[in-house]
Amino acid sequence: MQYYRWRSESFTKVVACCSVTLAVASSVRIHSKRRGRDMKAPSSLFLKGHVFPSSIFFFTNTKRTPNVKMHPIWYLCKAIQTNSYEISNGSYHPTVQHPTEKNTMERPSRKIESVGAFQKLPIVMPSIDIIGSALRKARRVSPTKGIANIAKREKNRGAKQLDALMKEIAVPLRTYVENFPNKTYLHPYERSLIELTLGDGYYEMVLQKVDGLRKRVVSVGKEHASFCAKSSSKREAEERLSEGLKKIEEIFAQERKVVDDLLDIAKTLRAMPVINLETPTLCLVGAPNVGKSSLVHVLSTGKPEVCNYPFTTRGILMGHIIFNIQKFQVTDTPGLLRRHDEDRNNLEKLTLAVLSHLPTAVLYVHDLSGECGTSPSDQFSIYKELKERFTGHLWLDVVSKCDLLKISPVVYATDEPHPSQLELENYRKSGPDGAINVSVKTEEGLHELKQRVHELLNLQMAKIIDTRNNQENSVASLSMKRSKGFITALQAIKHCTVFEW
Repeated sequence: MQYYRWRSESFTKVVACCSVTLAVASSVRIHSKRRGRDMKAPSSLFLKGHVFPSSIFFFTNTKRTPNVKMHPIWYLCKAIQTNSYEISNGSYHPTVQHPTEKNTMERPSRKIESVGAFQKLPIVMPSIDIIGSALRKARRVSPTKGIANIAKREKNRGAKQLDALMKEIAVPLRTYVENFPNKTYLHPYERSLIELTLGDGYYEMVLQKVDGLRKRVVSVGKEHASFCAKSSSKREAEERLSEGLKKIEEIFAQERKVVDDLLDIAKTLRAMPVINLETPTLCLVGAPNVGKSSLVHVLSTGKPEVCNYPFTTRGILMGHIIFNIQKFQVTDTPGLLRRHDEDRNNLEKLTLAVLSHLPTAVLYVHDLSGECGTSPSDQFSIYKELKERFTGHLWLDVVSKCDLLKISPVVYATDEPHPSQLELENYRKSGPDGAINVSVKTEEGLHELKQRVHELLNLQMAKIIDTRNNQENSVASLSMKRSKGFITALQAIKHCTVFEW
């Protein structure tokens, strides 16, 4: 490939790039054969639509882009447009701009977000430990060696100690702010847990206050270090040092509570249960006291763990099911009542968060015996609402406590007429169509339930694998398209010819 100088007197067109960053453009060096030295491409002028000076070399491709002259680095860019210029008063002014075609390349579907960010939170030191450690380290700082003048040595010592105190406080605070995850980038389930546990906006507010404290400490520390360095005598330097240390301590003492609040947040979030998204999970759902916890004990291979959430004193059971070396998760959820979402408590919102954001299979538990405290008509309404709302989940229905069912179903005095009376009457007798009748007490139906659960979890595993494969294929397809575009550009360079002026 040969390069020739572009004569500014004779050019009529220049290729402008729309999607090249200044960092890339400014780092490109073009070797001049005539002058034997390196010159940096003026990317700022280029991106603003100005022309290159005559010292920049260009090439043209007559096969793919005839009559277009450009520097090689611009040719490799995806979005290119051509500007026409005219000379006026010795300057070049754009006359016609040809817009580029929009990039219609499809973006890949978002990768499966992982949970577990709470276990990666940084260890937050108590505020009293931060200030105590910072003061001890700052007082141990000695002046720079070799300063003979007493006043200058004291000024140097005071400035260095104030700077050290400022850094010993500001650096940990900056580490906390940077390493606590932005709630926007968390998994939706973990975002829901933060809102249920801490309240909406509290997490961000505490981080903002910690960052504000850091900025105040840095500002005051730099200010007093500068005052100390400009002292005219040893006594003044000592006074400036004492004043600066006292001021930084006062500022930190006034707002130290936000650091302790952040410490409490870290402890609370780190104790949250973790669910593995790659392991199929069976979620037991239903009204309160329908027997979900008992079924978790029956289905779990070992003893279920009790997962505690900060916003409730009631533990949530989490167990594991092992079928032929395959390991699955099974979890209980708080019971749901018949009411609108805005009226639900945090326990019910946790159940909805699990169904909304986690790839779980649903084992819905019905109790028609009359002992759970929720009428069959209310259970039916809750069931219908959830079934229509979460259609993407695999679903299995179970009627618990079947040993207590009588010949005539229990009818509550609070039962109201239902639009679908026939469907409701059938529900009162035997539950939803295809439901399995089980009894933990008599072990009736438990063998069939375990077989159906095994089949359901295998289907859930296949669903997870398909989702992961589709996402990997989308990413691979996008990478291949980008690679083809780059290879096409490289092939085009091989066909470059030289234009002389």
